[in-house]
Amino acid sequence: MRDGGGGIDVGLVRRLVGAQFPRWAGLAVEPVDSAGTSNAMYRLGGDMVVRLPRAAGSADDVAKEHRWLPRLAPRLPVAVPVPLGKGVPGEGYPWHWSVYRWLPGRTESTPGLGHDSGLFAKDLAEFVGALRRIDTVGGPPSYRSEPLAARDAATRGDVEALRGVIDTETAVAAWEEALRAPAPDGPAVWIHADLQPGNVLVEDGRLSAVIDFGCLGLGDAAVDLIAAWYLLPADARDVFRTAVAADDAAWARGRGWALSVALAELRYYRVTNPVMAAIARHVIEELLTDHARRHGGTSA
Repeated sequence: MRDGGGGIDVGLVRRLVGAQFPRWAGLAVEPVDSAGTSNAMYRLGGDMVVRLPRAAGSADDVAKEHRWLPRLAPRLPVAVPVPLGKGVPGEGYPWHWSVYRWLPGRTESTPGLGHDSGLFAKDLAEFVGALRRIDTVGGPPSYRSEPLAARDAATRGDVEALRGVIDTETAVAAWEEALRAPAPDGPAVWIHADLQPGNVLVEDGRLSAVIDFGCLGLGDAAVDLIAAWYLLPADARDVFRTAVAADDAAWARGRGWALSVALAELRYYRVTNPVMAAIARHVIEELLTDHARRHGGTSA
């Protein structure tokens, strides 16, 4: 029953819950199948989930989520995880952990598969827009709060490491185009910053919930435009862009963010996590095809 995440298993979850939340002791505990890399998740009974960080970096997000998600949730158009309990280190487990209400729905695996992508695009835009409009007073910087240019060296390094795997010439050209986009001219806003297939839930073809707010914080609104390439097919991107009112500069930065994140993920997960690697490869191919089309060329 072990999930390979630092000794986390069903037995540990049962012991932690029994010791710290005795009212839930005896409820069934079952591992949740997920390609996620930051947290291990276990169903607790029929309507809860235990979420345990796999590393110290992810553990740092627990306090942020417990502070901010209950404040943000009432202002968002779809469900988000709201903590039911905050666990402390124990039973040999070194970090804080959480119990959340289980949110129904399925995660996306292929952008636009099996639903009306236009409606789904509007749902995403509504979520992104609502999040941006929330008061930012006291909000922490997002995990992805840096200017796009600050990622230049790392992104070029990722491109070089993927030589022979992707069309590196087009990747460099697409990245340099994004770097030329004007910087944001307004204040930082709330962003989820990781709108990827594993972090959204779908019911009846519509966005039903957004999960995993580890990257949550204040940053450039363009960061959340990565959803256009991570979650939508090409024919729905204009719907999303119009609904979210992204100007040319923001859209160009969004392309850059999506490319930079996907390159890093493909380099890191190419051997170790085939699901994450396949998603990243798809995003890169879509971005490079788009770049070639706009500039009258072809992507190898």
